[in-house]
Formats: sequence, structure tokens, C-alpha cells
Amino acid sequence: MLKDRPNVSAVHVHHGLSANADAWAAFCRKLCRRWRITLSVHKVRVERSGKGLEAAARDARHAALGKETAEVIALAHNLDDQAETVLMNLLRGTGLRGASGMRPRSRFGRKELVRPLLDVSRREILEYAKRHRLEWIEDESNADESLTRNFVRLRLGPLIETRFPQWKRSLARAARLFARKESLAEGLLRSFLKERGLNAPSEAKLVEMLKQLTSGGARTLLEHDGTAMRAYRGALLEEPKGTRAAFSPRLWKGERRLPIPELGGELRFKPGEGIASRWINECVFEIGLRRGGERLQLHPRRPRRTLKNLFQEAGVPSWARERLPLLYCGNALVWAPGLGVDVRYRGRGLIPEWRLL
Repeated sequence: MLKDRPNVSAVHVHHGLSANADAWAAFCRKLCRRWRITLSVHKVRVERSGKGLEAAARDARHAALGKETAEVIALAHNLDDQAETVLMNLLRGTGLRGASGMRPRSRFGRKELVRPLLDVSRREILEYAKRHRLEWIEDESNADESLTRNFVRLRLGPLIETRFPQWKRSLARAARLFARKESLAEGLLRSFLKERGLNAPSEAKLVEMLKQLTSGGARTLLEHDGTAMRAYRGALLEEPKGTRAAFSPRLWKGERRLPIPELGGELRFKPGEGIASRWINECVFEIGLRRGGERLQLHPRRPRRTLKNLFQEAGVPSWARERLPLLYCGNALVWAPGLGVDVRYRGRGLIPEWRLL
């Protein structure tokens, strides 16, 4: 029992939303005196400010807990609370972070929040309390179905249970899987920032970055500490500087090096099996971006294929494809970075290479 452990104290947040709120605080004082546990009662003012009552009360509660000097705060959220939270978040479309539900352990400023009862059902807790003749308070607002959580608990939950008796444990198990995926995303993000010597984000910024990172959007752009990054196939890629500047097509007249700062890199050409010398002398080459519908034939015995398909196979992200310099001879595509030279123009001559700066 916690009451038998040293250095344990209790916190009660008096929201002032119920006519019985003073009686609840008195109950807590009496119980803690009996158990010889130090109690802090925080009387807060719940200000909605455009938020729902539940969210406003939660903010006030968090502000009160933040004033405590304890290094670890234990909360009584249980299995039912977890399942309800995950279900509500899924219905709201909150993404991976919402689907992860509540963590057994999490940071709260400089404190640690722990939820030791997260795998224990409400029914099991009630049975334990009755068996040991414990006293407790029922908040009358728990019967108010105008509150989303109560509606889920009193209406949706029992209905789901008629068809899926283990729905709470199933959602809690799914939450753990989602949390594991989010944890991997957090590790990926922190490693990326550390490797590049970037400052660690604030907790709020980290939460927002992870929300974007795990959203699954193909064009998700994260910006932090002067660096832009994007997620692609389980990796974080840094977006080269200058990749949002306006670019105008330009001619290539055989130079061995051609800086293109608008695209964040430089074209280099070295002798070898690349663009045949005869074409270098005959063609008017233009460097431009994708025009749409380009095709490239990389192997003599294989058909000409769309640039989009070839880039996908090569693992080039969609957002990067739009800012890659392509080499044209008139309207014909000759070369694309990361893919190679079209067979029609291939031969002994110069090999193009695109290097990011």
C-alpha cells in the first residue's frame, strides 16, 4: 500500500464545478489524516476560453499539478479510461499520437507521470475496493452524457461490448502498438537532430513535430533550428537549402561544372560512358525541371517508362522529384539524376552527376 511507503504525499484538485466540491476536499483531508499522508489541495478556476469544459478542467488540473515539487506523480487512469481515450481520439481523427492513448510513463515538464493502473479494469478496481471496504466518492458529473467521455462510457461502450466483449483490452493493446511506433519516430527525430548538431526542441514543439511526422503525409515538411526536413520510407531527409527558390531553365554548353544554387546543388560532368560526344556536339541541351509525361529508356531491351515510375523504384521522394535538374535535347529527355542517360543518347563522352551543396 502507498500509505505504508515514506515520502508519499497526495494532491487533490478542487475544480469548484460541483456543489459537492468542498465535501470532496474534506473527504480527502480526512482520509489522508487517517493514513498519515501529507495532502495538498489546489483550488483552481476553470476558464473555458473557447474550450470545452473537459479540456478547460484538464488544463487547470495540469497547471495545479505543475506547481507540485514532487518528482513523480501517480495518476489513477485505468484500462477503461485508456480504451475510452483511444476510441475518442480515433473518432476525432487525431492520428498516431491520439491512437497511442495515455502512456504508462511520460514526462510532465521536469516531472514524471506514471499510470500504474493502466492495465487494470474499472470493474477490477471496484471489486478490490469493495473487498477491502474502501471508501470513495462518485462524481455526479460522471452521469452527464453531454460530456463526450461519459457518452462513450455510458452509450457507445456498452453497445460495442455486446459484439466485442474484449474491446477495451483490444484497444489498449492497439494503443501500445501505436505508442511503440511513435516512440520509434521520436527516436528517429532525436537522432536526426543530434547528428546535425541541432538544438533539441521544446516538449510542445516535439509533440507537434511528431504529430506531423507520423501523419503519413507524403509532403510533410518539418522545420526546426533553421533546417527543413521531410519523412520518406521510414527515414528523415534534410531538404537542401535553396530548394524553394524560383528556377528558370538554362542551357548547358559543355561546361564540366555548372552551379545551380536555386536547386541547392551543382551539375558536374566527367569523362566516361554517359552522354555520347556526338550528341554533345549536335544537341542544344537545356536544363529544366519536370514538364510532365517524361519517359526514359534505361535498358536497350526494356521499354521506355515514365519518369514517375522510375523515380519511385529508385526511392526518390515525390517532393524531391520536382526540384531535380533534368537534361533535355529539345523536347526529349536525355538524363535524370539517380537514374541515368537514355539509351538513345548513351555512349563515350561525359557522365552527368548532380551534387547537393
